[in-house]
Amino acid sequence: MKDMIQEQIKDSIQTKELVLKESINTIETIGLALSKSLKAGNKILFCGNGGSSCDAAHIAAELVVRYKSGNERRAIPAMALGTDHAILTACSNDYGYEDIFSRQVEAFGQKGDVLVGITTSGNSPNVIKAFHQAKLQGLSTIAMLGGNGGKLKSVCDYEIIVPSSVTARIQECHILIGHIFCSIIEKELFGLD
Repeated sequence: MKDMIQEQIKDSIQTKELVLKESINTIETIGLALSKSLKAGNKILFCGNGGSSCDAAHIAAELVVRYKSGNERRAIPAMALGTDHAILTACSNDYGYEDIFSRQVEAFGQKGDVLVGITTSGNSPNVIKAFHQAKLQGLSTIAMLGGNGGKLKSVCDYEIIVPSSVTARIQECHILIGHIFCSIIEKELFGLD
């Protein structure tokens, strides 16, 4: 058992070391793009499925409430799509599960906003459809991906790809990267460390 535990921790560290080596510039570029949109009075919409849906809600909460304890600042306009069970079930029933995020982008997205899609495979049909809807409405799009980036890589403005094919390692890095985005935003908007 201890060997299995050590192996998973080492694998997580190695994946994060690859992100550190390969993705600092991309993380900075995306963090600054998010900050620029917020400074212009826009908002950030997040979406994802399963664990990635939880990550979307987690990152949105860090922005609305605060990322670091002691960083007192105004709330940042961010929201996770797919958290309202009435919308989810009505849309899935009346249109189809592939439409759950695109309908919410249509309802809440405005030109200049940013849609962040979190998907380990990059092949989630409902996230891809949301990105197409976002483009129609003038939103910028950011994809947090894993593996080879999947289909979403070709339809987004910015992508950050975790160099792993292991879902757990990708998700661990996605939440780390999301936290870094929050740090960049708090620093850029409020001068907070």
